[in-house]
Amino acid sequence: MNKEEVINQLSIAKDASILEAIKRMDELKKKLLMVTHDGRFFSLLSIGDIQRAILKNVSFELPVEQILRENIRVAHERDSFDEIKARMLKFRMEMLPVLNDNKDVVQVYFWNEIFGEAYKRFVGDLDVPVVIMAGGKGTRLKPITNIIPKALVPIEEKPIVEVIIDKFRLMGSKKFYLSVNYKGDMIKHYFDQVEKDYSLDYVTEDKPLGTAGSLHLLKNQLKETFFVTNCDIIIEQDYEEIYKYHKREKNDLTVVAALKHYAIPYGILETKEKGLLTSLSEKPELTFQVNSGMYILEPELLNEVPENEFFHITHLMEKVMERGGKVGVFPVSEGSWMDIGVWSEYNRTRQILKENIFDN
Repeated sequence: MNKEEVINQLSIAKDASILEAIKRMDELKKKLLMVTHDGRFFSLLSIGDIQRAILKNVSFELPVEQILRENIRVAHERDSFDEIKARMLKFRMEMLPVLNDNKDVVQVYFWNEIFGEAYKRFVGDLDVPVVIMAGGKGTRLKPITNIIPKALVPIEEKPIVEVIIDKFRLMGSKKFYLSVNYKGDMIKHYFDQVEKDYSLDYVTEDKPLGTAGSLHLLKNQLKETFFVTNCDIIIEQDYEEIYKYHKREKNDLTVVAALKHYAIPYGILETKEKGLLTSLSEKPELTFQVNSGMYILEPELLNEVPENEFFHITHLMEKVMERGGKVGVFPVSEGSWMDIGVWSEYNRTRQILKENIFDN
């Protein structure tokens, strides 16, 4: 693909909808697009811009022009390569467009082309504890889970649970807790053989306790805000941004939600009394926010988890809302959420992780 084709692929018109932008990012596996007007560079649109707009409850049909930031970072063709490289490193930029005096894009630099695997060695300093729920039987992944637990299902050279840990390590997390039950000894044996630069403790369920029941066993250990994640999902997102949202909004609990798009292949009719037609939507596309399986919790919530009872994290959300607490929802794109809990998604996830050198 030549330079002009790359620039066109990464560009979107300023009157394109937010939904179009989300789909383009997922298609390209990018978190940043160039916005154009009359074929010329106009601005930059990031996944962060879109997430902030969704948190304000705007329509997905809103033109992207209305959610753009005033201050963006670009380079000029007079900038040296060393200056461009330093700017990208300082701000951890996925890509950086280079403009001339006419605001034409003459070049685009990508992080993976300049730094490659060096990014993998970057570790942030936000040390937030992480609880990984790894006690399930993985029935949707049979027959392989008849032999090994779901947490050890391989993604390339590592099991899924270690891939999850690696992503939290990029944020800076050093304290991990694994909640185990089904074939838990196999998980412990695996990590006994792994050289680790983090601490790993186990919470053992004597019986299946649901997606949150085992958290009561951590009441005396977790005294600060912490992440909870299922062991069969990966979120391609800057976890620090989720944490900042949770703290800024003073949520008791934050759930990470993936946007799911469903196209209805028929015209949708809405009627009122006596069957009179009130509106017609031709082949509409609906977008929902679905529970991804990743959360942030305040430690006080552990007191609301019943002891030794089957208890889902959705039950905890309901309890928090019933008492007037705050449950926040942080959106990520459909392509940023990978659920290997079913075979149909397993191969797609392997391919995405293989191609996606730049982690977010």
